[in-house]
Amino acid sequence: MGDLKLGLQLGYWGAGPNPKMVEIAQEAEQLGYDALFTAEAWGSDVFTPLAWIGAHTERIRLGTGIAQMSARAPTATAMAALTLDHLSGGRVILGMGVSGPQVVEGWYGAPFGKPLARTREYVDIVRQVLRRQEPVKNDGEHYPLPYTGEGSWGLGKPLKSITHPYREDLPIFLGAEGPKNVAMTAEIADGWLPLYYSPYRQEVYADQIKGAKPGFEIMQGVSVIINDDVEEALQPLKQNLALYIGGMGAKSRNFHNELVKRMGFEEAAENIQDLFLAGKKDEAAAAVPTELADEISLVGSVDRIKDRLQAWKDTPVTSLLVSTRSIGQLRTFADLVLGS
Repeated sequence: MGDLKLGLQLGYWGAGPNPKMVEIAQEAEQLGYDALFTAEAWGSDVFTPLAWIGAHTERIRLGTGIAQMSARAPTATAMAALTLDHLSGGRVILGMGVSGPQVVEGWYGAPFGKPLARTREYVDIVRQVLRRQEPVKNDGEHYPLPYTGEGSWGLGKPLKSITHPYREDLPIFLGAEGPKNVAMTAEIADGWLPLYYSPYRQEVYADQIKGAKPGFEIMQGVSVIINDDVEEALQPLKQNLALYIGGMGAKSRNFHNELVKRMGFEEAAENIQDLFLAGKKDEAAAAVPTELADEISLVGSVDRIKDRLQAWKDTPVTSLLVSTRSIGQLRTFADLVLGS
């Protein structure tokens, strides 16, 4: 707990790339931002933009936030990470996550079952590649190496990376929401990328992260909106929360909805989901509690934001990740977070 670092979440592309991507990254580096992250959904991938940005920057850390596990075999993810780590001089943070069943089964054509067991196997294989102590093997059911199942020619053999990794301790972060997943993240990873975290409700995750190793990083995405009208400033956040709580998942299983219930907003979460799934998206957004939207963001006047930053400094969170396409906002955020 103490001083907060500042990071930048560039996210994934929409219909095309942001033409100011490199300019924004360079400005963030000059302003003292510690890291920047890219993302992937079902369009742009997470690694290629980091290679482009890395070629135009010198110090800022380059994070995948997050690389979807079902997009690549564990060894392929390790190859991409170690390659980029060499090219960038050891700046990579490998953030990974299971995504959700809609994407995994609908886009990647793979089963979503047993996400915790899959994650544990996946991380172990990536670490084997990075340690490069012996040929990579895995006896687990999800990523058997060598593969000997249906269709196998029986010719596979354990292999060791030809390329020596730049860092065998390249940091691995996990995006995790559920209690068991977060507890596993604290056990096997070097950092955690939460979705929603409230500095006023630290008890929600306190037990899960208490076993984390020294130096464990928690990088929390947070919306910073400077506006003297707090309720007005929270409107876009409420729209986004309604989408995630109401529509990012099925009625029977929505990880974001379940998290918000654990945060103490059970009745609101049910109501938001019912409204959103009934097509009443504006009403769903209006049903998002102001308290929830306010606690997971930094909105209001500059003075109010500075005051509420103290709550974040009293948490295990080590970095705040902000999102912006504005150079001016980058500078303002740096003044607020790094200068406070």
